[in-house]
Amino acid sequence: MCCWNTVLVFDIKPEDITDGPLLRGLLVLSIPLLAQNVVQVVQQVVDLFWVGRLSSDAVAAIGFTTPVMSMVTSVAVILPFVGTQVLVSQRIGGDDRAGARRGLFTGLLVSGVIGLVLGAIAFVGARPLFELLIHTRPGPVPTQVIDLAVAYFGVFCVGVWIAGITDTTEAAFIGWGDSRAALYMNVIALSVNMFLDPILIFGFHDNPLFVGLGLDGLQSVLLSATQFGGVGIMGAALATLIGYAAGGVIGLLLIARGRNGGMLSWAAVGIDSDTVRALVDIGAPAGGQFFLKQAVELVLILVAFRAAGAAGLAAYIVGYRVATIAVVPSNSLQQAAQSVVGQNLGAGRADRARRTTWLGVGIAGGTLAFIGLVQLAAPATIANLFVPSLSPAATSLAVEYLAILAYGYPAIGAVYLLQGGFNGARRTRTSFVASFLQYWGLRLPIAAVGGIVLSAGASAVFWAVTISNVVAAVGLAGYYRYSTAEGMLDRAAQTAAAD
Repeated sequence: MCCWNTVLVFDIKPEDITDGPLLRGLLVLSIPLLAQNVVQVVQQVVDLFWVGRLSSDAVAAIGFTTPVMSMVTSVAVILPFVGTQVLVSQRIGGDDRAGARRGLFTGLLVSGVIGLVLGAIAFVGARPLFELLIHTRPGPVPTQVIDLAVAYFGVFCVGVWIAGITDTTEAAFIGWGDSRAALYMNVIALSVNMFLDPILIFGFHDNPLFVGLGLDGLQSVLLSATQFGGVGIMGAALATLIGYAAGGVIGLLLIARGRNGGMLSWAAVGIDSDTVRALVDIGAPAGGQFFLKQAVELVLILVAFRAAGAAGLAAYIVGYRVATIAVVPSNSLQQAAQSVVGQNLGAGRADRARRTTWLGVGIAGGTLAFIGLVQLAAPATIANLFVPSLSPAATSLAVEYLAILAYGYPAIGAVYLLQGGFNGARRTRTSFVASFLQYWGLRLPIAAVGGIVLSAGASAVFWAVTISNVVAAVGLAGYYRYSTAEGMLDRAAQTAAAD
């Protein structure tokens, strides 16, 4: 009975989002999304755990490909994800289920086409791209690392369309107000990935999983039966893609079984140019925003290395990883807020959309303020937990960076939710411009001038991150207040009604 009641707590209907308590709507949607994002973080850790048992070159290759993969993902995954979520949520809020179904089908079509085309281009250009990047990174890069990076990235490119379709399916569930289905998909994806990672990487020859569990006899039997010795680093990418595929199949099966009253129909099948245009118009700035962020992170890595050597680079990476985990609650709340704002605008409830954004800002800012206090209390412990082998110089810089980051955590939470408020109102271009100014207009110039020109070392890079976060939060809050006073949400509600 207890478990059944727990399930009921996370059930929510569109009318609850547009007429019920806003706090409940936000939390009911965001808690499963929080679990989903934690699952995704665990998936990254699992991949690194097994790849780390291949070789240090394999780990370096993963790190080398991550920013480039994120840039591909920004177009192939983020664009259709945000476009589908916002479009579906507004149409559901306006009780236009036929339009929502067209939005879902269009999202699947757009993500599949973009993934196949962009994946093919990236696959062909993988080796020239990484060889070009060698000359922009400080220090020599072994040829073995490049070979491994090309192999890993190549597999990812071949299957990036799978990730796009799976995430677009998730976006439709979230837009419908059904974040539990998205959680189910991610749990399945993680489970499949965890199971396949060691098998596809090592096969049944000296597999550390079998050795660690004392199952050498079983490993020998499986090796004799299959002669499968693993495919190395490509196995990690394959396991991730197969996990994505499994999660996508679960999502599509839920849709096929009529979840949420039927999310697809034959009437929705077809190319609707207006829906394609609307989806791309909403999603493209969001994808561009993510692309810009990843590009700056790649440059900042080089600046940190130039300003403070290997110790500065290690400290920056530690801070980046810690911050990525710390902002998971805000990321989840942003996704929930985009759906709540979108549905309320679709229902013509601009007042509730505005209150949703500010309520989310308060929750996200308060949550990250608490996390920041914890981080300020034990920065050395956190640094050693993530990378126990840091040198004394790197540890000192990592402790400094973690403290500086913590000061700006509430601002990060505010930025996420304010951007979610703009995104839910189809103002994704505003979020794009804000991110461009935050990363390219503030963060990068402050880091480069302070760290290199003024010789302030890694501290300038660290403060550039926090200063840009605080300025972005204040600027976005002021502009959101101004825009809503000038009728932005009322116009968005009229647009949604006319769609």
